[in-house]
Amino acid sequence: MLLKDKSGIVFGVANKRSIAFACARSASAQGAKLILTYQGERLEKATRELADSLPNEAIAIKCDVSSEAALDEAFEQIEGFMPKLNFGVHSIAFAPREELDGRFADTSREGWNTALDVSAYSFTSIARRLDTLMPDGGSLVTMTYFGSEKVMPHYNVMGPAKAALESSVRYLAADLGPRNIRVNAVSAGPLRTLAASGVSGFSQFLDIAREKSPLRRNTSPDEVGDATVFLASDLSRGITGTTLWVDCGYHIMAL
Repeated sequence: MLLKDKSGIVFGVANKRSIAFACARSASAQGAKLILTYQGERLEKATRELADSLPNEAIAIKCDVSSEAALDEAFEQIEGFMPKLNFGVHSIAFAPREELDGRFADTSREGWNTALDVSAYSFTSIARRLDTLMPDGGSLVTMTYFGSEKVMPHYNVMGPAKAALESSVRYLAADLGPRNIRVNAVSAGPLRTLAASGVSGFSQFLDIAREKSPLRRNTSPDEVGDATVFLASDLSRGITGTTLWVDCGYHIMAL
């Protein structure tokens, strides 16, 4: 029960196959009381049902990270439910589908701004607010991907967005460390999620990762969730500003 008597929030639950829900499932199984957030009304019913399915107490609230006003409103509700938090998990990324086709060089200014805002800046905006709800310290974790470091087909603008996110992890770790708030990222191997469905040829990513990774298999959502629990727990109390790879070792391979 690594998170017994701890409270946390998981941003970005979309459905039962989302990385966010895998993290929530692992955290709840380890004793955490949770808030789950969803983007809009179309996801409300499913997210509330997922919250009710968890083994420990969980509630669901709407949170649109693309709007500062919506974030302020969501955090008023968060503070009302849980005035003190121990950890937060950010699992949010988005780029317009058309920006993932063709050449990265043809990325539009609007597409760039959307991808960087939702996928990277949202973490900083959330961290700033969570800072005030963690008077005794805590842990913040976000989700990244290998496309931040290497060119991945059809990943396009999401590569720079994830690179910006990883850099933000380091700067936030330096800012929040004096308050005993740790900030880390998990870099997961390719997973079949709603977000991944927008990447052309994604099945090929899975095949290559399975063939080339040292463990000769694909990563599972539960492995990502369990690694996130480790970073949220006191077992990782000396770790901040880093990326934990959960990709069956694929990132170490050259060929």
